[in-house]
Amino acid sequence: MKYPQKKSEFQPNKLKEIAVKVSEPTELMKFLIEKFPEKSRTTIKSLLAHKQVTVGDMVTTQFDLPLKRGQMVFLNKQKSDEKPRFRGLRIVHEDADIIVIDKASGLLSMASETEKTKTAYSILSEYVKKFDPKNLIFIVHRLDRDTSGLMLFAKSKKVQEILQKDWNDSIIERSYLAVVEGTVEKTEGTIVSWLKENKALVMYSSKTPEDGQKAITHYKVMKTGNQFSLLDVKLETGRKNQIRVHMKDMGYPVTGDKKYGSKLNPIGQMGLHARVLAFKHPGNGKVLRFDTPIPGKFLKLFR
Repeated sequence: MKYPQKKSEFQPNKLKEIAVKVSEPTELMKFLIEKFPEKSRTTIKSLLAHKQVTVGDMVTTQFDLPLKRGQMVFLNKQKSDEKPRFRGLRIVHEDADIIVIDKASGLLSMASETEKTKTAYSILSEYVKKFDPKNLIFIVHRLDRDTSGLMLFAKSKKVQEILQKDWNDSIIERSYLAVVEGTVEKTEGTIVSWLKENKALVMYSSKTPEDGQKAITHYKVMKTGNQFSLLDVKLETGRKNQIRVHMKDMGYPVTGDKKYGSKLNPIGQMGLHARVLAFKHPGNGKVLRFDTPIPGKFLKLFR
């Protein structure tokens, strides 16, 4: 991915103090320690934490960011508070290979027959092209339109293929928060079924083993009230509408999910949020873990 200085909307050159060129592939922390022996490891960590390190034209806090020969690394005079802002999503992490976002409910992951432009994909595609018109973005997995939370995108076809090919090995954890209707009495459990899709594009569980795609969902009850329960849901498989179907199968549909049996909508959105995403980085194999707080709308139902 190329990030030419002239097309950067953040203009980190205003902050740059010291510039060093990368002579051979390495990781950022190792590079900084080697090039700035007068600075302690603690000082370097502080510079990263305060966003005072720029690689190319991208401010980064990632200590294990892979560096390539020819890249420029800058130590900045002061921390950068400038962040890209988008309606409907927030960038949680970005490096040379991937972007992790926190998507709002109501935003499509990618284009559909009825919505072509206002999608997470189109927003990020426009964002990376500001740095270089040749830059592209690639979908790795999707979230339903009305599901909020963490999503992973690749910055190249190669990275996308690596992640999708080794998805089960790469993904360490995918956990969701689900607000369901009713008081779930069993505090934890596992649902296993074979999912199929009917002609109306509605997923359902087949009663016949091996008839469809096997889906495994684990859940634990976090909070209960008179009308709702808050569940921590972990996916062992990632099938279309898996959580929504399995909650319906249990008799506790996700609130706001009319398609799968919900009769209430107390928070003005579907009560499903992708809270935790942990995976092996496709570039260096190290585990990255991201989590988000419980949405305030969810908590209000249990006060």
